[in-house]
Amino acid sequence: MNTTKQNQLRSLIEIFLVSTRLGLTSFGGPTAHLGYFHEEYVRRRKWMDEKSYADLVALCQFLPGPSSSQVGIGIGIMRAGIIGGITSFIGFTFPSVVALIAFALLMTGFGVGNAGWIHGLKIVAVAIVAHAIIGMAKSLTPDLKRKAIAILALLVTILWQTAFSQVGVILIAAFIGFLLLKQENDGGVVQSRFPVSKQVGAICLLLFVGLLVALPLLKEATGSYWVAMFDSFYRSGSFVFGGGHVVLPLLENEFVPTGWMSEEAFLTGYGVTQAVPGPLFTFAAYLGTVMNGWQGGIIATVAIFLPAFLLVIGALPFWDQLRNHPKITGAIMGMNAAVIGILIAALYSPIWTSSILEVKDFALAVVLFSMLAYWKMPPWIVVVTGAVAGLVLL
Repeated sequence: MNTTKQNQLRSLIEIFLVSTRLGLTSFGGPTAHLGYFHEEYVRRRKWMDEKSYADLVALCQFLPGPSSSQVGIGIGIMRAGIIGGITSFIGFTFPSVVALIAFALLMTGFGVGNAGWIHGLKIVAVAIVAHAIIGMAKSLTPDLKRKAIAILALLVTILWQTAFSQVGVILIAAFIGFLLLKQENDGGVVQSRFPVSKQVGAICLLLFVGLLVALPLLKEATGSYWVAMFDSFYRSGSFVFGGGHVVLPLLENEFVPTGWMSEEAFLTGYGVTQAVPGPLFTFAAYLGTVMNGWQGGIIATVAIFLPAFLLVIGALPFWDQLRNHPKITGAIMGMNAAVIGILIAALYSPIWTSSILEVKDFALAVVLFSMLAYWKMPPWIVVVTGAVAGLVLL
């Protein structure tokens, strides 16, 4: 083995070990993950400078998908190429994937669907989504135009509950944002460097769009359960703007009305996902396992994260043109505002309507929300508290 290959292998091993440690310890959601990444990759290991990290974070917040996972993928790519990005993703993601697959198998095997602690986890989901909405709304709907877009998205989503309502609302909001919103750029034209060619980027973007078109056609042509499942997770991962919590209503619309999963099992898994470290998108591992065993969990994980991979690699070489185009940034602002309305609709139905059934349910939700919002307790403590309270009180 020559020196170059030895250095590459050493880099990949290092990326895997560091990202796995982060995957085992990164609690708190996407914003907290970005803080962990900055401390580990920028300040401690100096794998990239402050400017490069800020550019990468800006790109991943611009794109749909799980922003913290995309930043981790981008750091791996900048450290050791595309293989480095895959290695970084596996390390950061597999601890929570394994934990959620194991929980789903346990839940299915023991049939614990009606236990009090399960109802407690459903109330945890109420508190966590409400807290996420409040935090996201401050930054994503700061002015009247974006508040109006959020309200419009809420009304359409809650009154027109179809499989296409969320995607349609996001596209309409993008058009409104394109026409009416623009981001002020007082720093002039921004230039940055990313180690991906435009040819590779274009191929990945074409593949991203091609799969969005081809998978539904393939599903209809073959009638395959696995293709239908892959298509649903891939589509959900392709239209998530604003953070991991937004995947909740998209996935709920895909799997609960179609009968692939009960509402109770869905919300239980969402509550448990808050207790594990790593990205919220690993919720897909739980859903896939409940639907079709551990194989389903792995396929669901690959499908929901694949758009994130393709978009990061595809957008890297074109980021400068995108970020310096005010109309494009306006469209993204419109989509992010619509996300708030979609989340509020999801908070009401199915989360609130299936979880808050009597006064003591509401009282527990208030306590759990206060633990998050006012006492600043880690989400895993809130999840444990909700499960124990549900077991004892409900």
